[in-house]
Amino acid sequence: MKIEVNGSQVFVGTGTGNHNRDAPAIVFVHGAAMDHTVWTAIARFFARHGFNVAAVDLPGHGHSGGTPFDSVEDMSGWLRDVIDSLDFPSVSIVGHSMGSLVAMRFAHDHRDLTERISLLGTSLPMSVTPLLLNAAQANSYNAYLMANTWSHSPRGQLGSSDNPGVWMMGVGERLMGRCGADVFHADLQACNAFELEPADIGCPTLLVLGDADQMTPARAGLAVAEKIEGARTIRLEGCGHAMLTERPNQILDLLSEHHLATK
Repeated sequence: MKIEVNGSQVFVGTGTGNHNRDAPAIVFVHGAAMDHTVWTAIARFFARHGFNVAAVDLPGHGHSGGTPFDSVEDMSGWLRDVIDSLDFPSVSIVGHSMGSLVAMRFAHDHRDLTERISLLGTSLPMSVTPLLLNAAQANSYNAYLMANTWSHSPRGQLGSSDNPGVWMMGVGERLMGRCGADVFHADLQACNAFELEPADIGCPTLLVLGDADQMTPARAGLAVAEKIEGARTIRLEGCGHAMLTERPNQILDLLSEHHLATK
């Protein structure tokens, strides 16, 4: 589905469902250099279970127009405009990596709108090594290769997937490689600069962390969880940062358990 927000085209994946004002709404926010397609199976599940689904392409990503933001605060403000345009009275938000920062910022700023959030592969701060930042600034393909390698566990790099026919390393590289010039660098800058006090998040929160995550180590995610009252934390043994491809079935089970409670 395409809508217009602040003069720019925005693509919103609906999980092939139809929006109904009386239904609960769930919003999915992708990570750096990614797009709405990382949520395809999960979005369809929630649409089939009666949710209004919005898997957004952030500006400059996927099928959305506009210029990519280089701050999480701007992404969160834009997301509020998208939600207003969709006429959702309240939302649950699921974010992976950079998207988890957007979810935290949104929940912090809009307690009245936020039912609950899920943070996949998160940390605060979400520091980015200068090696990766510099490669992304130069629009070098090496930036995608580095991030893709570091995002997968040793098992994931071998290509073994829970779902037959999925080449995890190939999927990750292809997704990042098709984003436009300067997009990845803007995303990484946003992650690197973001600051927030997690204790100010006042809604039910789920954190899913990968024990083999090199991008946002589990210990950093646990430190975030300790500051959010009542947060539930799940650690996936042997899983890397690319948990949506490495452990898609487990992620779906955890999200359904956490968010179906809103119905």
